[in-house]
Amino acid sequence: MQQQKTVVTPNLPQSSSTTAIKVRGLHKHYGNLAAVRGIDLNVNKGEMFGLIGPDGAGKTSTFHILGGVMEATAGEVQIFNQLARDARLITGYLTQQFSLYLDLSIDENLRYAAGLRQVADDLLRERRNKYLKLMNLERFGDRLVGQLSGGMKQKLALCCALVSQPEILLLDEPTTGVDPVSRREFWDLLGELSAEGMTIVVATPYLDEAERCHRVALMYSGQIHEIGTPKELRTNLGLHRLELRTANLQATEEILSQTDQTNIVDVQTFGDRLDVLVEDINSGEIQVREVLQQHQLPSPTIEHGEPTLENVFVTRLRQQGSAPQFFPFPRFRKRGQGDTKGIAIYAHNLNRVFGKFQAVKDVNVEVRYGEIFGLLGANGAGKTTTIKMLCGLLGASGGKISLGGETGNLRSADLRRRIGYMSQKFTLYDDLTILQNLEFYSGVYGVPRKLRREKIDWVIATCGLEGKANMITGQLPGGWKQRVAFGACVMHEPDILFLDEPTSGVDPLARRQFWKLINDFARNGTAILVTTHYLEEAEQCNRMSFMVAGETVAEGSPSSIKASQPGQLIEITVNQNQVASKILKQHFEPWRISIFADSLHIVIDHPEQEINQLTQLLEANQITINSLRPIPFSLEDSFIGIVQRSQ
Repeated sequence: MQQQKTVVTPNLPQSSSTTAIKVRGLHKHYGNLAAVRGIDLNVNKGEMFGLIGPDGAGKTSTFHILGGVMEATAGEVQIFNQLARDARLITGYLTQQFSLYLDLSIDENLRYAAGLRQVADDLLRERRNKYLKLMNLERFGDRLVGQLSGGMKQKLALCCALVSQPEILLLDEPTTGVDPVSRREFWDLLGELSAEGMTIVVATPYLDEAERCHRVALMYSGQIHEIGTPKELRTNLGLHRLELRTANLQATEEILSQTDQTNIVDVQTFGDRLDVLVEDINSGEIQVREVLQQHQLPSPTIEHGEPTLENVFVTRLRQQGSAPQFFPFPRFRKRGQGDTKGIAIYAHNLNRVFGKFQAVKDVNVEVRYGEIFGLLGANGAGKTTTIKMLCGLLGASGGKISLGGETGNLRSADLRRRIGYMSQKFTLYDDLTILQNLEFYSGVYGVPRKLRREKIDWVIATCGLEGKANMITGQLPGGWKQRVAFGACVMHEPDILFLDEPTSGVDPLARRQFWKLINDFARNGTAILVTTHYLEEAEQCNRMSFMVAGETVAEGSPSSIKASQPGQLIEITVNQNQVASKILKQHFEPWRISIFADSLHIVIDHPEQEINQLTQLLEANQITINSLRPIPFSLEDSFIGIVQRSQ
């Protein structure tokens, strides 16, 4: 496949009167490691600015310097014409790691944050009520933070960053581990704050979120390589996207990925379709059809689309040679026919009660060998509790469970050796080296000694950590830790694999590699149960169920769940996105409206009446409608609709 040449477009605003953040020649070294290598950057007042890049790109070091908590090795950083260190009282900073005290309540954490920022008591009361209400946390002021879900913790952390009404807000991966409903609420709030004049700089591994930013910088190897609006970055890519739908996705992907046709730049699976990037859209489509015809594969349905921001990210990093190499897993076990046909995970009317609280209510699960099953739900829905019961880590209060054919002792040593489990909380030991962790887990899982070296070498190579095996695990960025944890839980070739948010905080390139490995294990007969908050990747599952408040509210294939949605999803492009969103939310249920890049998505139940209603509403408020069209429900749209309707 032909490589594209990177087009660098440093898009620095010229007007100093509107400049909130000014960075020139920024460097940060840790010993011999150059984490940041000469960054130039301007961010305007009131701008929402996205910083995207792979794990280890230097984003967090840049945030530390902007937040005034770390000194630069060289260069200049100014926040409203002040040194970053002197501007800390006007800067809110939400770090990648939780900055909350788990043994204090929500209100106590807020009071502590306000005290540090010298916020008067009357202002604290006013802002406490405002922000906790916005985050739907106002009823939980006396609850200990340690008892909150991940999404609630992130919302509280944002409240603590906002309690001083900062002029600058720095957010380092603020929605990692946050469910789709909370993510939308989170970004809607950021949009309102930006519209009110707050300057926001955000790093995110989720590029559908980055589409909401006014401008985006692509950072890797310690440098910023391209800056522009999301639309400018997509245009500069110079490629076109084909959406292919065919009955034989796997074979089609393999053939197109291996073809030497120079027009085809990238091929990726997305649930029930393939995305193919081509240089010329018409000749690209012709070539795709010719290649598939030569290999006697059925002719696909092809639709034309513009590249996504994730296409830009992945293509640019591949051009720099940053794409992780795929190494085939070294298999030694031979599976019998029975291993690939039966039911691996089974639960009927599963229940779990903690005191007076019922966390799981009559849940049914059935996963076959060779199948990928998604267990999806908002934070606190009961997913992790369900997984812990299914794999024998937590006793059930009621119901039947069968795991690998075992219905009695789910904690037996023989059964444990057939199971792999990657928990939501990182399970490796931070004070051990990568090599020591992998040696420990290969022993725990009973990997024969003569095979351990090859298995460990595979994990290290797959993670891109050759030569770094003796690094202390705690020094790794979160995304790399996730990769090592995944490798550790599959070295023993499990028959059954539980993955609880395996790609949380992982960049898009590494996420692709994760799913290529997951699909490889499934094709070799492993039964896989996975949870994720990133619903575009949930399309990879064969079947899935949605949980709300401990109960199953929907189940089926991704396509069947999307097809079953009531009403219609409408895409509208207008001249004032944020204003239009606010107006519509005053007349429709807020969950029905969401901002996507330069458009709005609106879920309506009665298109005949409601389309006229919303167009008249926008026009009455001097909002110009540029386009309006029905579009298919995405899995995320479906998830949010199902969750909100069930509540």
